[in-house]
Amino acid sequence: MRVGVLTASDRSAAGVRPDRSGEVVGEVLAAVGWTVEEYRVVPDERERIADALREMAASGLALILTSGGTGLGPRDVTPEATADVIDRPVPGLGELMRQAGRQFTPRATLSRAIAGIRGRTLIVNLPGSPRGVHENLGAILEVLPHAVEVLAGEVTDCARPDSTAK
Repeated sequence: MRVGVLTASDRSAAGVRPDRSGEVVGEVLAAVGWTVEEYRVVPDERERIADALREMAASGLALILTSGGTGLGPRDVTPEATADVIDRPVPGLGELMRQAGRQFTPRATLSRAIAGIRGRTLIVNLPGSPRGVHENLGAILEVLPHAVEVLAGEVTDCARPDSTAK
């Protein structure tokens, strides 16, 4: 699976602090045998995030995971930038991440993370904290391969795996 990581962080983009959340994305993916083919850090600016998402999707990545900018802060604009570039939303992923996050903290409810499709690329917003990345990515990891396969046209029967339908 061709995966890209885009971190939205003013401080990491300026070199003031390392991008630990982006590193955690890579570590979680490596643990399941996936590699990050493209990695970028941009400031918390809506147009810069949207431009990077457009470019990364155009490069043929199957999955782009963003980190940062999903909270309530005035510069948290990753969901808006993502909405600017997607063709279709995939609301269940954000719902699942918030639901799973509530097991760890009630603050997970405040996440504005979204997911959607641009062409044949799935884009998913993750939080900016390393712990939040780990928890949220863990919540959706098992469904991502199927989502990417369906987007690529590799799966035509989306019946439940336990279905007895013929």
